Order: sequence, then C-alpha cells, then structure tokens
Amino acid sequence: MSSPVPAPAAAQRPAVLTVLLLASTLTVMAGAILMPVVEVIRGELGVSGTAAGLILTAHGLSLAVASPAVGWLIDRHGIRLPLAGGLVLYGIAGGAGLVTDSYWMLIATRIVFGVGAAAVFAGTTVALLSFYQGPERDRVMGWRATAISLGGVVWPLIGGGLGGVSWHAPFGIYLVGIPVGLATLWALPAERARTARPAGSGGVVQLLRANPALLGFYLVQATASVLLYALGVFQPQRLADLGVTEPFVVALYNVVMTVLMSLVGLVYARLRGALGYATLLKVSAACWALAFVLLATVEQSALLLVASALFGLGQGMSFPALTVLIGEGAPAELRGQATSLSGTFSFLGQFVSPLVFGPLIAATSLTTGFLTAAGLAAVVLLALLPMRAARPAAAPAAKPQPAAASTAQA
Repeated sequence: MSSPVPAPAAAQRPAVLTVLLLASTLTVMAGAILMPVVEVIRGELGVSGTAAGLILTAHGLSLAVASPAVGWLIDRHGIRLPLAGGLVLYGIAGGAGLVTDSYWMLIATRIVFGVGAAAVFAGTTVALLSFYQGPERDRVMGWRATAISLGGVVWPLIGGGLGGVSWHAPFGIYLVGIPVGLATLWALPAERARTARPAGSGGVVQLLRANPALLGFYLVQATASVLLYALGVFQPQRLADLGVTEPFVVALYNVVMTVLMSLVGLVYARLRGALGYATLLKVSAACWALAFVLLATVEQSALLLVASALFGLGQGMSFPALTVLIGEGAPAELRGQATSLSGTFSFLGQFVSPLVFGPLIAATSLTTGFLTAAGLAAVVLLALLPMRAARPAAAPAAKPQPAAASTAQA
C-alpha cells in the first residue's frame, strides 16, 4: 500500500471533494427516493401504513447497529477502503429492490443495504472532518449540506418519475453507489493501518464521560431523524386526505424541503459565524415545531409547502452544526467511532419513527400525531435554551503524533 497523503494535501485534490460530496448525497437518498412511491408499494403489497414505513426505515436499524463496527474500521484502517466497500454494498443491496416482489425479502435487502449506508455516512463525515480545518471546514460542511439537499431534490424527482412506471424502478437509482465506490478507490489517498491506539486516548465511553455534551448532541440528532421520517412517512397520507396522490406531485413537497436545506448550506459558514452553534440549533428546533403545527392544522395543500420549507430550514442549519460539534468533540484517533455513534442515533431515530407515530396515528388521527411531533420539537427547544458555548468542551487530547500517522488514523 502506498504511503498516506497528509490531510492538507488530500484536501487540495479537487477529485477528493467531488467524490465525497457526491457520496454524501447518497445518504439522504437512502429513503428519500422511495417516499413518493411508499403509498403505491403499500397498495401493491397489501401492507399497513406502518409496515410500508419500514420499507423506508428498516435500513436505519441495521445502520445503527453496524455503525460502531464501521467506526472502528475507519479508526483502525483509514477511510478509503471502508467507504469504497460500503458504497459498492449500498449499490448492490439497494438495487435488489428492482427484482424483489416479496415484502419480507424487500425488508431483508433493506437491512443489508443499511450496512453499506453506515459506511457511506461515517466515511464521508470523517473524511471531511479530517481533510479540512477551521473556516474551510465550515464552508465544506455548508457545501455538503447543499449537496445533500440537492440530492434530496434530484433523487426524489427521479424516483417520483420512475414510480409512475413501476414501484420497482426507483430502486435502480441505488446502483449509482457502485461507480461512486470505484471512484472513491481512485480519488482518496491510501492510508496506513494503525497498529495501536495512542496511550491516553481512552475510548468512546471515556469520551462521553469526559464530554457529556456529546450525548446531548446525539439525542438532538436522533430527534431530528424521528421528526424527519414522521414527515416523510405520514405527510403523503395528509396530502392524500386533501386529494393529492400523484407520486410526482407528492415528491415536490420533499423537494421544497430540500431546496431550503440547499440554500441554507450555501450561506451556512456566514450563519455560523454570525449566530454561533447554539442559536442555530435553537432556531432549528423552533422551525421543526412550527412545521408540525402547520401539518396538524391547515386544510389547504398549498400551505403544507410552508411546513416543508420550515422543516428544511431547520434541517439545513442543524445538520452541519451538529456534525462539526460532534467532530470537534472527539480526538482524531476516535473520530470514526464518535461519528459512527452519530449515525447510530440518527438512523435509529429513523427506524423507530414509524413504529412510534404509526400506532399513535392509527389509534387517534394524523392531527394528533403531528401535534405530538410538534411537542417533541418544543421539548428539544426547551432543552437547548441553556446552551451558550460555541462548541462542546475539549475532548481528551491524544499525544502529539507525526502528520502521516495522524492522517492514517482518520
């Protein structure tokens, strides 16, 4: 294996950022491209709304479970191989839905798909945190949020268009993971595997004990995911009640949300500099709460676009802020595992969302479910009110190391 390339040098390669931003868009498309056809799948397979929701979120469970192992692999062997392998698995398992007609077989492929998605999520995040520093990191994280949101525009539109042909067709989009995985092998620098953890670096448990604020950030991420998938799974039902059922039109509501995320990403570095992390997170939670109040109360389908926009605004601010707060709260040799815990909390939130809101809505109403979601967002806002610090307290530092070795740990 070739010698590792120092992080600053790797960051100068345009292909590195291009591949990482493209791979980042695949994380949002994990469930987004199926949202426009979830009602079609529910009808074709004859399953309940909750069961149909699991098609969108089953990968979240396996992603949550696999993430710690993926984080360890990244910390031990570097970013390049775990990320490339995860992208290829993502493409193969995701594309299996093209030829799957059994509900349970579809769920099985989605679970395998989640393992690949875990590597994509953790690998792209750790790479960006490792290759970029300071103000450049804020800019890149904003661009990443924009890339993810643009992926959230393009992929669901393609999925909605293909959904008019067959509910199987959108699964073919996942195959793009295979060429992106091969591009990752070509673009990212080779890295030397670590043989031992530096003395005094501790582990994830020690990291959380030393910096309990990280746990709070993980919980905010989990809540954001619960709310995102409550919106994604049950907003189509709300639209159907108002007479909006065409998959392509339903996809436009998700597009509005992701367009707002994209616009925020373009100016995120300025927002972060002007407002700070604490204010960004508080405004995000307020946007989530207002979005679900609108979903619960309005009777005009056009006004639901405002709810989508508000939620997208909150996501656009919170996603890069939480990513950097968590990344800066961990020493370099534990960054893979700290980031993987972010994936565990985020995607576990996605998985449990329809399991929580599905039975609640079935027993009561969509209005009650959405008001409950608004209340959950309000609780997050109240919990964030005391937050003043720009970032979590410094994590236990590792002993100084040569630049090449440090890069190999990324």
